[in-house]
This record gives sequence, structure tokens and C-alpha cells, in this order.
Amino acid sequence: MKRRAFAYPYIVWMILFIAVPMLFIFYYAVTISGKLDLSVFWDTLKNPVNWKLLLDSIVMSLKTTGICLLLGYPIAYILSNMKKSVAGFISVLFFVPMWMNFVLRTYAWQAILNYVLPSIFGSKGTFTGTEWAVLLVLVYDYLPFMVLPLYNTLSKLDKSLLEASRDLGANGVQTFGRVILPLSVPGIVSGITMVFIPAITAFTVPVMIGNGNPDFFLYGNIIEIAFKQPTPNYAGGSTLSIILLISVFVSSLIMNRFDKEQIQ
Repeated sequence: MKRRAFAYPYIVWMILFIAVPMLFIFYYAVTISGKLDLSVFWDTLKNPVNWKLLLDSIVMSLKTTGICLLLGYPIAYILSNMKKSVAGFISVLFFVPMWMNFVLRTYAWQAILNYVLPSIFGSKGTFTGTEWAVLLVLVYDYLPFMVLPLYNTLSKLDKSLLEASRDLGANGVQTFGRVILPLSVPGIVSGITMVFIPAITAFTVPVMIGNGNPDFFLYGNIIEIAFKQPTPNYAGGSTLSIILLISVFVSSLIMNRFDKEQIQ
């Protein structure tokens, strides 16, 4: 009973800052001026532009997640084979930029792409306003979220399994493919979840690095526009949020199921 008491503050926090806001989202999605009205709700669901943008956001998020995995796995593997003190120091340096405000980091990349890189390559234009620039900054922002769970998983691998694999005649590639990679699946799944889900909802990077070009907008941008336009569309914005919540929930279920199957 005493142990359960420690969970009460967390339960209160979840009710106030998760459950209550979600109830407000569902309320505003089906009401207009306090009256039940599903017209905007159905119009938003039937609008093909919203679904196309959601698909584009999923594709961009998949690209971001894939690149983060390709870059993050070697980094995490190298760190896991270093001395704990050295790996810890490098990890701190790696995560130091994350202590800075997200918007400030995006402003820094905006300056790099607009002034620093053009001067280095002798270009008269800027590198913002392109898909690869948006993708680059998204990867930069979310790469640490891929490295951290991978590093935690790889650093806890039983080294005797690797020694046994070598004793049985397996080379480095075989050891990685049959021992290291399967055992690191929980870290991979956690990293994918931590990158894929927030990347879909990103709205600062597409606006600042994409120079406000609607071609680079992600799903989070149309939700922001719905709420921040001169006449806020609370019903439309809430409906879009519900679609996103369901998409995130389904993707989380898929990742969790895949993780459990690998463990079993």
C-alpha cells in the first residue's frame, strides 16, 4: 500500500496533462460554439489533402528514422566497445546540443545553411528551402534519440556470447549477423519509436528550414495552422489531432508487438 502511494503523483500528472487535454481535443472535434456539430469533423476526414500530407509526413519520418538508424547504430556500437569512462564522456558531448532549446538549434542550422555552407562552396544561393535540408536538420535533431537506446542495449550485451561465437569459428560478420544484431533488436525498436513518432509531428523545422514552403510541410504544420489562423478552426484542428493520435497509437502497437515477438 505504501509503495502504491508513490504512484499517486504520477497518476494525477497523467490525468491533468494527458487525459484531460485529450478529452478537450475530442470535445472540440465534435462541437462548434458548444453545440454538437459533426460537419467540420466529417469534412476534415473527407479532405484528401489532409491524408496526402499525413502520408508525406510518414514518408519523411521513415527517411529520418532510416538515416538515424544507419548513422546511430555504428556510433552506439563503437561507444559500447569503449571504456565506460571514455564512452560516458563522448556520450555527454554527443548529447550536449540537446540541452539547448529546439528552436535555437533550428535557428543555428538556418544560419549554417543560409550563410556558412554557401560561403564554403562558393554558392550565391542558400541551401534552405530544399527537402534534403529539412531532412538533414530532422536527422540532426533526432539522432541522439536513436543512439541512446542502442547504446544502452549494446553496452549490456553478454561478452561471453561473442567469445563463444568466435570460439565456434564465426567471423566478425557472422557474429554480428547472428548474435549482436538479434540481441540489439529491443534497442532498435526503442530507437525507431523515439525517432519516428516525434518526426511526424515536427512543425518548426519544415517552416524555418523549408522557408515556409507548403511543399515541405509535415502533418504538425496543418494542425498548427488550424489553431493559429485568424479565425481558429478548433474542430478541424482537433480532428486532425485525433487522426495523428490514432496513427501514433497504431505505430506504437506495431513496434511493441514486434519487440515482444523478438524477445520471445
